[in-house]
Amino acid sequence: MKLFAQVLAAAFVAATVLPLSRLSDWWVRAFDFPRPQIAALGVGLLIAYVWAWDVHNRFEGALLVLLAICVLYQVARMLPYTPLYPRQVVAAADGDPRDTLAILVSNVYMENREADRLLRRIRSRSPDLVLTVETDDWWEEQLRALEEDYPHTVKHPLDNTYGMLLYSRLELIEPRVELLLADDIPSVHADVRLPSGRTFRFYGLHPRPPAPTEAPDTVERDGELLIVARRVSEHGGPTIVAGDLNDVAWSATTSLMQRVSGLLDPRIGRGLYSTYNAKIPVLRWPLDHVFHSEHFQLVSLERLPSVGSDHFPIFVRLALSPLAPLRQDAPEPEPGDGALAGEMIEEALERAE
Repeated sequence: MKLFAQVLAAAFVAATVLPLSRLSDWWVRAFDFPRPQIAALGVGLLIAYVWAWDVHNRFEGALLVLLAICVLYQVARMLPYTPLYPRQVVAAADGDPRDTLAILVSNVYMENREADRLLRRIRSRSPDLVLTVETDDWWEEQLRALEEDYPHTVKHPLDNTYGMLLYSRLELIEPRVELLLADDIPSVHADVRLPSGRTFRFYGLHPRPPAPTEAPDTVERDGELLIVARRVSEHGGPTIVAGDLNDVAWSATTSLMQRVSGLLDPRIGRGLYSTYNAKIPVLRWPLDHVFHSEHFQLVSLERLPSVGSDHFPIFVRLALSPLAPLRQDAPEPEPGDGALAGEMIEEALERAE
């Protein structure tokens, strides 16, 4: 029993330490995802190990100290995604309703054939923008019913699970599909005009995930996120980045992306709002995101009920306000962030050649 506890403790320490490295291999970065589960396991393991600990055994004492440090680290990484932490995005005060918008993001799961469930969710929330990913020609046909209410569209259906559709009630200015790093991985870019006449920039993303069947490492995914982060920083105006980013909010890459871009995460201080895996309750983490610049405040944030996919939709209502930058602080780059982002982008671009 004690040997089993020691093996589990050593594995827990390894699962905590490995993601701290710069290694981009999928099996290393995979430990970024289940941090809530790892943290819960670590707490239970620490309790069990203390109970079985031989106080006269130095090895067991050293392993206990390492285990305790790793548990504290995992809990600290999860703390920002609980109501115990200060909110990164402030709640919206009364403002001009013409500067308020709602976005629904849904990874539909390409093989899913329950389009009616998604359509019902969209109609029940009546968002201004709808971004769907993993959408092929079948899904494009099923969602045409939206076009009566959403006259502005960007469509790039694909049968490789990376198709993307954007439906908007709001005017889209110079909407386009860009292939940032791979010919089969599209992203949607547009400026969007609100009823007030003010505009914001929108990026819809769905980079390739690190997985044995998809990509051996995170080089391409990280490069795409950081390319967009740099564009957001250079733009400097109101911006929203949304989609299934195939990365969790607390990963080193997403944290770097936030610092480089200055984008805020409305989850921080509110909760996990885990969107994947909708079919496995004990294995869930947030993969679908809506990040935004400091120019927006949060009206509401919801994880919507299942639409038959392995992802839950995420629904966010935001208010563009001139007072927002005065009420909340955007993430700022740390020393070395620019150089690190540049190296990661360069590696991704070289891989794409």
